[in-house]
Amino acid sequence: MAKRYSKSRAKQVEKQIKKLPTWVIVTAFVLAIIIGAGYYLYITYFKKEEYIPPVGELEFHFLALGNRNNGDCIYVRAGDNDILIDAGSKESSIPYIQDYLDDYVTDNVLEYVVVTHADSDHIVGFSKPNGSIFDLYECKTIIDFAQVKEEKIGKETYTNYIAERTDEVAAGAKHYTALQCWNETDGAKRVYTLSDSVNMEIMYNYYYENVSSDENNHSVCIMFNHGSRKFLFTGDLEKSGEEKFVEYYGSNLTQVELFKAGHHGSKTSSNDCLLDLIKPKICVVSCCAGYNEFHAKPENIFPTQSFIDRISEHTTNVYVTRVVDEQSTDGYKNLNGDIKVISKADKEVYVEASVGTPVKLKDTDWYKQNRTSEFWD
Repeated sequence: MAKRYSKSRAKQVEKQIKKLPTWVIVTAFVLAIIIGAGYYLYITYFKKEEYIPPVGELEFHFLALGNRNNGDCIYVRAGDNDILIDAGSKESSIPYIQDYLDDYVTDNVLEYVVVTHADSDHIVGFSKPNGSIFDLYECKTIIDFAQVKEEKIGKETYTNYIAERTDEVAAGAKHYTALQCWNETDGAKRVYTLSDSVNMEIMYNYYYENVSSDENNHSVCIMFNHGSRKFLFTGDLEKSGEEKFVEYYGSNLTQVELFKAGHHGSKTSSNDCLLDLIKPKICVVSCCAGYNEFHAKPENIFPTQSFIDRISEHTTNVYVTRVVDEQSTDGYKNLNGDIKVISKADKEVYVEASVGTPVKLKDTDWYKQNRTSEFWD
C-alpha cells in the first residue's frame, strides 16, 4: 500500500506543478541557480579555513652577517629542530654565523639546511673547503635548488658547494632537491613536521622543472605553518617566478604573518601579484640599506623605491638588518642587527632586534633622506 500511495501522491504533485503559472516555475528555477552559484562562490572564495591555534613557539632569526654585503642567512628554531636557510653573504660571514648559531645549536646538529639557489650571496657559507657550515655542523637533511643555469657550472663557489655537499652526504646527511620534495620521491617529503603545531612546507615553483634566464627564479619556496599562522620565504624569486607561483596557488594564498622580502628588496621582486594575496603583516629585508654593491643607479639600490611603493600598501612593519654608513670603519652600522620574528601561542607575532628596540624602515634617517611613500609619509 505504501508504494501505491507514494506513486499516487507523486502524480498528484506533478499535476499541481503543471498547473502553476510559468513565471512561478521559471522564478523557482532561477532562484535555485542563484542559490547554488552563491554557495559555490562562498565555499571557493569566502569561507574561512578552520582556525588552528598555535602551540609552543616558532622563531625566525635574520642574521646581520658582520659586513655590509647583501646576502641571506636565516636561522629557524622550531621545537627541537634547528634549521638554517642559506649562508651568505661573504666567506668572512662564516665566523659570524657560527658564533650566532652556537648560542642555540647546543648539540652541534642542524636538522635541516635549505639552500634556496646557487648565487654566491646564498651559498658561499657552505662553499669554503675545510671550513664551511657543512664542516662546522652535522647536517641531517639538505634541501636545495632543483635547477641551475649552465653558467654556474664550473664556477669556483658553485663547484665548492657541490663538493662540500657531497662530503656531508657521504658523512650521513640526506640530500633532496625541492622538486624531489614536491613530488615526494626518493624519500623526500613535501611537508616536514617540526613540532606539534609547526610544519615546514616545500611549495611548488614552476622553475623547479624549467630553466629560467634568471638564477633567482630557481629559488626554493617555503611556507612555515604554526597552527593557522603562516610565514613565507621565496628566496630571491623574481617577477616571472612570482607570477607563476600565484598562477599555481591562486586564492589558496592567504595573509601571512611574515614575508621575507624577495631578492633583498629589489625592484623586480615582491610584486603586487603576490603581495595582494599574502598581505604580509611583517616584512624583513636581508640587506644593507643604501649599499650600492651591485647597482650604481640609486633607484636600483636595496631596498628600492619600487619595493617600498608596493610593500607600504600592506604594512608599516618593514625592517632591515643594516644600513650603509660611509663614516664607519666597515662602511655600515647595524640598524636592527640580527632580527628575530617570534610566534608564541599566547601572544601576537612580534619582532626583536639585537641592538635594542626594533626600528621600522620608515622611521630611519636613511629612508627619510632617500625614499618616500604615500602610505608611510
